[in-house]
Amino acid sequence: MSLRMASVINDSEQSALTAEEKIASLFQPDMLLSAQYFENLRRRTHFEPEKRLMLALLEDAINCYQDNLISRSGKKKRLFEDTEQWVLRTDGDWIFSFDNVCDALGLNPEYVRQGLLRWKERSQKARRYGEITEQSKLAG
Repeated sequence: MSLRMASVINDSEQSALTAEEKIASLFQPDMLLSAQYFENLRRRTHFEPEKRLMLALLEDAINCYQDNLISRSGKKKRLFEDTEQWVLRTDGDWIFSFDNVCDALGLNPEYVRQGLLRWKERSQKARRYGEITEQSKLAG
């Protein structure tokens, strides 16, 4: 009888842990690559040519932003800076401004902008942490 009771207690502890993990997962961001998102968006929607061009522009900008963040060479660094400037500019009146492109695609421009900035911050922290770890390995 005590063996059966221990089994019931153990099962309840495991299900409580699973419930905590499920609740905790609600507050963690989903990790999704831009390529995965855009591929999914392409499959679900049939855009007119202008919107397909805007989607390609936004996808290329995000790839340039992410691929050239840590670049130190002149061309790639400039590409990152130009892309970041385009993303951060909020006063664009022209049709291919970041805000207009996002609006035309049904995306919240501020949400996308903040997501890119958070990604940049996390990437820079991870890079600094990696450099600190490498320095400590070399020193020790």
